[in-house]
Amino acid sequence: MKILHRALGLVSLGLLAGCMSAGAPPQPAPVSEAAPVSAPLSAPLDSVAAARQFLRVVDTVEPVAERLCRAQAPWLNCDFQIVIDDRPNQPVNAYQTLDAQGQPVLAFTLAMIAEVRNADELAFVMGHEAAHHIAGHLTRQRRNAQAGALVFAGLAALTGAEGQALQNAGEIGAQLGARTYSKDYELEADVLGTQITAQAGYDPLRGAAFFSRIPDPGDRFLGTHPPNAARIEAVRQAASRL
Repeated sequence: MKILHRALGLVSLGLLAGCMSAGAPPQPAPVSEAAPVSAPLSAPLDSVAAARQFLRVVDTVEPVAERLCRAQAPWLNCDFQIVIDDRPNQPVNAYQTLDAQGQPVLAFTLAMIAEVRNADELAFVMGHEAAHHIAGHLTRQRRNAQAGALVFAGLAALTGAEGQALQNAGEIGAQLGARTYSKDYELEADVLGTQITAQAGYDPLRGAAFFSRIPDPGDRFLGTHPPNAARIEAVRQAASRL
């Protein structure tokens, strides 16, 4: 088990995959008919209980994620590094990235660790972030960004753009390219994360109840995350096949 505390900006390591972010402060939301049936919502844990829960979940989920990673993607570095992003005033968030040596990093803000209401939710979020690495989403996202940059810069060059205008076009293309399949990647990570969660001994349906408490991104064009209802349904279907 490798748990580090980092106050430095992990986002400087490169692209991020699977930001399981609540955006604005989470507000209780009515559970839709598609949402999983779960136990009554419990109060947030105190700091000691939250820390103990985090350690227990890491201890059980990490070896399962690493074993599945080596089975499905043996060419990858499957030695997950679990990181607590303890920078002050960070929102509820979890994300996957790579360090300078290419080691996969799963990062959790203190607000995320405090927000989850049970071990199932934390295990699901952890499995989801690990799934992004196993599925190679960072590499695919980077490739999409490069393709988008080339296309937009090429089109701008045809119109006679030069210098800063050409650079701006490439940057816009990279941003759009990186978002092209981001919703699909989130659903893929939800499905594989369901498998990791269940194999680690947790209930992925109860874990996915986390989606019922965070703002719904809706179905925006070029949005980064699919609607919460679609994600809950993906977990339901994946769990039914286990």
